[in-house]
Amino acid sequence: MNRYRAICLSGAAVLALAIGSPASTGPAPARINPFVAPSSLPLQAPPFDKIKDSDYRPAFDQGMREQLAEIDAIANNPAPPTFENTIVAMEKSGAMLRRVLAAFSAVSGANTDDELEKVQSYALPKFAAHQDAIFLNPKLFARVEAIYNQRSTLNLDPESAQLLKVYYMHFVHAGAKLSDADKARLRKINQEDAALQAAFQQKLLAATKAGALVVDNKSDLAGLSDDEIAAAAEAAKGRGLAGKYVIPLQNTTQQPALASLSNRATRERLFNASWTRTEKGDANDTRSAIARMAELRAQKAALLGYPDYAAYVLYDQMARTPDAVQNFIGQLVPATATKISEEAKLIQAAIDKSGEHFQLKPWDWERYSEIVRKEKYDLDENELKPYFELNRVLQDGVFYAANKLYGITFRERHDIPVWQPDVRVFDVYDKDGSQLGMIYFDYFKRDNKSGGAWMDNLVQESTLLGTKPVVYNVANFTKPPPGQPVLLSFDEVSTMFHEFGHALHGLFANTKYPSLSGANTARDWVEFPSQFNEHWALDPDVLKHYAVNYKTGQVIPQALVDKIRKSQTWNQGYDLGELLAAAELDMEWHMLPAGAPLQNVDQFETKALAESHTNFADVPPRYRSSYFLHIWANGYAAGYYAYQWTVMLDDDAYSWFMQHGGMTRANGQRFRDMILSKGQTQDYGTMFRAFYGKDPDIGPMLEHRGLVQPKS
Repeated sequence: MNRYRAICLSGAAVLALAIGSPASTGPAPARINPFVAPSSLPLQAPPFDKIKDSDYRPAFDQGMREQLAEIDAIANNPAPPTFENTIVAMEKSGAMLRRVLAAFSAVSGANTDDELEKVQSYALPKFAAHQDAIFLNPKLFARVEAIYNQRSTLNLDPESAQLLKVYYMHFVHAGAKLSDADKARLRKINQEDAALQAAFQQKLLAATKAGALVVDNKSDLAGLSDDEIAAAAEAAKGRGLAGKYVIPLQNTTQQPALASLSNRATRERLFNASWTRTEKGDANDTRSAIARMAELRAQKAALLGYPDYAAYVLYDQMARTPDAVQNFIGQLVPATATKISEEAKLIQAAIDKSGEHFQLKPWDWERYSEIVRKEKYDLDENELKPYFELNRVLQDGVFYAANKLYGITFRERHDIPVWQPDVRVFDVYDKDGSQLGMIYFDYFKRDNKSGGAWMDNLVQESTLLGTKPVVYNVANFTKPPPGQPVLLSFDEVSTMFHEFGHALHGLFANTKYPSLSGANTARDWVEFPSQFNEHWALDPDVLKHYAVNYKTGQVIPQALVDKIRKSQTWNQGYDLGELLAAAELDMEWHMLPAGAPLQNVDQFETKALAESHTNFADVPPRYRSSYFLHIWANGYAAGYYAYQWTVMLDDDAYSWFMQHGGMTRANGQRFRDMILSKGQTQDYGTMFRAFYGKDPDIGPMLEHRGLVQPKS
C-alpha cells in the first residue's frame, strides 16, 4: 500500500479559493480551485478532468489553513471539553485537505511529472509541520487528556472509546507531553525527515528510469518472447532510442526478464543495473539521504523516550515490540536457510547439466530456478500465460471470487474522470443491490509511475461524514503492443488478487469514524486481508472460471493446475529469504540508537545481513537499503516484517476456512463481519482471536511454504 494519511485528516467548513489570471482584454472570471468544494461526481470521486497540476499547491495551503482554523476553534472552545466538541470535531475537520491529499497521493504515485514532484517537495515538509501544529498544540492536548482521564465515566460505545484511546495515544506519541524546547526540536526533525523522504522518492524514480537496461542487439535478448522483445523495442522508441531495446527496471532487486534471458552477460548487466541504480555517486544517489533519515529517526525516538525508532513505531502494532519482531524473523531463518541450500543444489545441478559450467550467481537464480521448475514439475510459465488474460482474470477471477464469498457485483462505467487513459472504473454493489462503493484499476507500467503495486482510498468510508468508499488498485504490468492481449504470469495474477484484498478492506469498511475506517490499520494487520485474498486465485472453482486460453477458449487443464499446485513450494526458500533479508535491513536501520554515528550505507548493510544470518548465499534482499521505498518514503519504517507476519495470519485464517467448509458465503460473511468491516475499531489480537479461536500460529505458514512437512 502507498499511503500519505495521518490520523487527523477529516472534514469541515469550506472557504472559497479563487485562482486565475486576467485575460488580455480585461478581467476574466476567477477559476475556482476544484478542491474547494466536495466533488459533485458520484460518491464524491475526484474530478480529475478539472484538476490541474497547478491546483495542488494552493489547495494544500488552503486546506491546511482551514484545518488549523478549525483546530484553533476546538482548542479555544470556552465550553468544557467533551467527546463531541473535541474528538468528534477533530474527526470532522480538514475536509479540503483530505480531498487534496487523496487525489495527490494517487497521481503522484501513479502518474507523476516534474510539476507534481515540485509540489511533493513543497507539500510534504509543510504537511509534517501541519501535523505538528495539531498534535503539539498544548491547549488541544489538554482537552484530549481531560476527556481521556474521564473515559471510565463517559459511557462511550466501543468504537468511540477506541477512537478516544487512539487520539490520546497519538498525541502522546507525537510529542504532546514534551517541553516547548523539545517540541521545537521535534518539529525540525519531522520537517527535515519529510523533505528527505520527498527527495529520496524523486531520486529513486529518476534512478530507476535512468537505470533501465539498454540493449543494442536483438540477439542479446534471446529467451524473451516476441511480445516481450516488441515491448522492449516500443520502450526504446518512447525514449528516443529507435533501433535499440530497453528493459525498464521494477523496484525490486530481481527483474522479471532474468527468468527468461538466456544470454548470461545480459542477465548480469540487468541484475547490476538494478543492484546499483541508486549508488552511482550521481544526483540520483540516495545513500546520504537514507543515512541522514536513519539518524534523524533515532534522534526522534530518543526525544520521545524510546530506545530506538523501531520501538517508537511498534507501539500500536500487533507485534508491539522489536523483540517480538526479531523473534518472529528468527523463527523463520533456520528453515529458510535450509530450504535455500536445497534449492541452490538443484539449481547448480541444472546449470551443470546444461553444459554451461559456472558457479550460480544471483542473476542466474531466476532462470535456472525456472528450468528446475519445468523439469521437476514440468511447468513452464510461458505455457501458463495464455490462460491468464488480464481482463478475464479481473472479471471472471477476482470479481467472481468476491461474488462467491461476499455476494458483491461490479459494473464498469466510462463517465468517471481518471488520471490516465488506461485507468478503468467500476461501481461495486452489495449483496442487496445497494451501491457499496467504487473502484479504479491502474495496471500498466509507466516511467512516471512508482514501482510495485498498492491500494489506497480516494474517498474514505465514514457514517459520521456520510461517505462511501472510493478505492483504487495500482500495479506495474507490462503493456503489450497495440492489439495484443495482456497475458500475465501467475505471480501477476496473485498480485491482482492481493491488491483486491486491500480494496475489499476499504470497500467493506463499516465504521462511524474515518480515522478507524477500512485499511487505516497497523502495518502488521493491513496486509492480512490482501494476502488472505491471494488464496482464492487457486481455488478450483475460481481458477476454472477465469483460467481460459485466450486463443482456444479451453479451460486450463487439470494436469496443468496440478503442476501449479505442486510447484507452489518450489523456490519458497528464495522467496522468503529475500523478504527476510529486506525485513532485517529495515529493522536494523531503525534499531540504531540516537548516539550512533552517521552510517556508511554499504558497510552497514553488509554487517546487518551477516549478523542476522540473512546474508543467504545468492539470495539478495528484495530491496537494498538504497532503493527500499517502503521504509524510507512509504510509511513502512520498522514495518516491512509485516508482510510475513500477516502471511502467518492469512495462512491461519485460510486453514480455518478449509476446516469449516471452504469458500462459502457464510464463511465469507463471517470474515467480512469480524475482520474486513472492523478497521481499527478493536485491538488486533482480540479481533484475530475472535475469528481464529486462538493466538496466531506459525505452523500453517511453515507448512504452506513447504518449510516443514504437513502434520498428518
